[in-house]
Amino acid sequence: MSQNIHQPPKSSAKEPSGLRAGLVRITALLERPAWRITFTIIGITFLAVVPLLNLQSYYMGVLCRILMYTILAGSLNVINGYSGQFNIGHAGFYAIGAYASALLSLKLGVSFWLALPLAGLLAMLVGLVVALPTLRLRGIYLAIVTLGASEIIRLIILNWMSLTGGPNGLRGIPAPVLFGIKFSRSQQYYYIFLVLSLIFFFISKRVINSRIGRAWISIREDETAARSLGVEAMRYKALNFMYGAFWAGIAGGAFSPYFKFISSDMFTLDEGFNILSMVIIGGQGTLAGPIVGAIIVNFLTEFLRPISQYRMVVYALLIIAMMWLRPQGLVGASRSVLAERNIGLRRRRKPTAPAATAVKGDS
Repeated sequence: MSQNIHQPPKSSAKEPSGLRAGLVRITALLERPAWRITFTIIGITFLAVVPLLNLQSYYMGVLCRILMYTILAGSLNVINGYSGQFNIGHAGFYAIGAYASALLSLKLGVSFWLALPLAGLLAMLVGLVVALPTLRLRGIYLAIVTLGASEIIRLIILNWMSLTGGPNGLRGIPAPVLFGIKFSRSQQYYYIFLVLSLIFFFISKRVINSRIGRAWISIREDETAARSLGVEAMRYKALNFMYGAFWAGIAGGAFSPYFKFISSDMFTLDEGFNILSMVIIGGQGTLAGPIVGAIIVNFLTEFLRPISQYRMVVYALLIIAMMWLRPQGLVGASRSVLAERNIGLRRRRKPTAPAATAVKGDS
């Protein structure tokens, strides 16, 4: 007589404990549509009531800049993180949006609400002009071209005295007016930046999950393989560049009336590297990465204000540390404790086949 005894497999993965276990449970809840919608509503409600807390104008200004930079960093992340292109001249599209909105308001008397989308469209067209001759370039070669394009845009703005005011810039940019309400304080501008940020992330999430977004990701992973599968790489790379440039122009168009003054020295290469550092620190290829990066970099900017001349040095050291310790960024997809869908035990290990041990006994 023989008897087969099936022993259950022993899991080699350790059960998470402490903070990690809590993050795992939170992620499991967020993967459920009902909970995800609930948390989203709670988060938006909290952000909407922040101006009602009567914070000082300084703190509201910091929050406005964080929201603006989430759009800038997010739009750069769409280019660098989702299609694998390497753009370090994003400040040029930002400048075009800012000057387009300001000039339309000052010279032609166009309403801010019309000037804003026009600024984004103009930046998108310039993005197409930059993208077309660079579609076959990759890596450092593309980065150099985008860097040069950004500097060319800044120099044109600096030297076109009759239109842009040259080094004197543009002053007295009118504030937006909606239903007779003039947006002149940081508490009011906060809602403009908040709505624009929510629209950007909502549309970007839909686009990334669409056929276009999947094409971008396939080009990032392996452009040759994507071409072999019928993906029109040139077309989708151009669309990717135009999409990122459009939202950079939108951020610039909202920035100019908020600051009421713009000049070419606001859009130097330092500003481009500032935006890039937010993407690298937060994590490329994730929607949450630019948000985390914008928060960290802006708080660092305020913390380092007494030694502002060394700010870029600190950023450079931080980026070097990130490349060494965590190249995927704080919200990166590889074993990250903050990644959108990759906390703790996101990847379920396949159970090993049960080992059947036959124990033979005397019949």
